[in-house]
Amino acid sequence: MLGILEGFAIIGVVIAIGYLVARINILPENAGFTLNRFAFFVAMPALMYTTLAHADLSIVFSSRLPVAAWSFIIVAALYVLIFGVILRRGLGRTTMGAVSSALLNANNMGVPVAVYIFGDAAQVAPILLFQIIFVTPALLAIMDVIANGKLRVKDVLTQPFRNPLVIGSILGIVANATGFHTPNIFEQPMEIVGGAGIPLVLVSFGMSLRGSKPLTVADQRLETLVATSFKVALMPLAAYLLSNFVFHLDEKDLIAAVMLGALPTAQNAYNYASRYQQSMILTRDIVLLTTCTSLPAMLVISWLLRM
Repeated sequence: MLGILEGFAIIGVVIAIGYLVARINILPENAGFTLNRFAFFVAMPALMYTTLAHADLSIVFSSRLPVAAWSFIIVAALYVLIFGVILRRGLGRTTMGAVSSALLNANNMGVPVAVYIFGDAAQVAPILLFQIIFVTPALLAIMDVIANGKLRVKDVLTQPFRNPLVIGSILGIVANATGFHTPNIFEQPMEIVGGAGIPLVLVSFGMSLRGSKPLTVADQRLETLVATSFKVALMPLAAYLLSNFVFHLDEKDLIAAVMLGALPTAQNAYNYASRYQQSMILTRDIVLLTTCTSLPAMLVISWLLRM
């Protein structure tokens, strides 16, 4: 469990730095939004390219991919049924809540968990691939439709090719699959800039915590608590049932799928919420609560699976 604890400690320290920056007013009031925009349009696309350009594609496209996909679909669909269809919370709010209930922190927490618990960082690759190639375009297409106020089929169909995160990811996979070697004069700057992506997202998230407390918005408490329980309890349960009874994964892959299913909500969810100014408080609260509760959930899962 040392790797899990270390991963959470790293995330917590960087978030705390962001909070401290806002607390003592080092940066202007809207600096968090600016940092998010830089991460979204510049740093994270560079990170996605350099990461996927060197990944082991045989592991990336392994049997773990459908488990990650269906786990996400089941959890997000149930959330949409409750809060979108039954309680009618609205398209933008329901979308961000559903994504926050199922989007895994594959980069910041997934990699250290995969390395220290399973000894293989590639275990998280199928999750990363599914979320970046499939979930992100769908989410951003919906958010663009909401922002524009109408459905434009052309814009929805071309969204994956206009989003910088998706473009960086696709180019990385293509470079990997074709054996293209990116010249160092381009790859090294991308690695430097991409290395700023995760810290910027975490710092901006920490800045957003200044002057706010979780669960303070009364009409969002139910959504926040349900999404949190879905993320740290329902999603690993769905991963276990799918791995064991549907896709019949071996023991190692099953344990990895279940443990990684309990990862907290990705900070990118808040990044997207900030980018489109949709349900920022709801998304922030879900990220915060899942970050606090996922470690106990992983400890319980490891005990149940007798790791």
